[in-house]
Amino acid sequence: MTTITNNLQSVRERIARTCEASGRAADSVTLMAVSKTFGPEAVVQAAQAGQRIFGENYIQEAVEKMAILAQHADVPHPLSWHCIGPIQSNKTRLVAGHFDWAHTVDRLKIAQRLSEQRPEHLPPLNICIQVNMDGGLNKSGVAPQELGDLVREVAVLPRLVVRGLMSIPEPAPDFEAQYAVHMRARECFDVIAAQQIPGLEQFDTLSMGMTDDLDAAIRAGSTMVRVGSGIFGRRHYAQKV
Repeated sequence: MTTITNNLQSVRERIARTCEASGRAADSVTLMAVSKTFGPEAVVQAAQAGQRIFGENYIQEAVEKMAILAQHADVPHPLSWHCIGPIQSNKTRLVAGHFDWAHTVDRLKIAQRLSEQRPEHLPPLNICIQVNMDGGLNKSGVAPQELGDLVREVAVLPRLVVRGLMSIPEPAPDFEAQYAVHMRARECFDVIAAQQIPGLEQFDTLSMGMTDDLDAAIRAGSTMVRVGSGIFGRRHYAQKV
């Protein structure tokens, strides 16, 4: 088996163990492989090992990668592409036209542009609202106290489906600290879900947890974890323009 295949197996086993320890079914957590900065061949290897969901931060790079993989004979099934990087106004058309999910919506303006630019021949774009749980100055996301209003505004937009919340907290020093901040996101999710807001009939996704903190995230209730280095290895970043 390739290193990527071995790593995927290890991550899946880690998720299953954490789910069992948390009293959850292993299939209650979806694994997203974060393939940013890695080339198409890495995605092919992961796809051949059964991975279908991939997350990308750099939108232009992702679209180019998708085009290559769409013609790749060794990709066994259609892949699901999730935008997990910041979305600027000049990139909304690319996101709306190429991705299946956008996890980083934190402004009404961006949601409106995604709604207007989603092609009619595609199914509605799945949306997660990014919430800034710990007030990190370098983190995107709507403040928790403004979350409810934004969710209501986005939920009525056509061509979009609000699926849940996404959180990327600042790194925490230990499991308990990680768990505490993830629980705050879980509490926000539960509050929104309990309000039965029109348009939130598919509000079922809590996207949080990465390689270093996925155990705490799962314990807190994450339904989708985003793992990059744990699958593909260490990244070597080139300057982005």
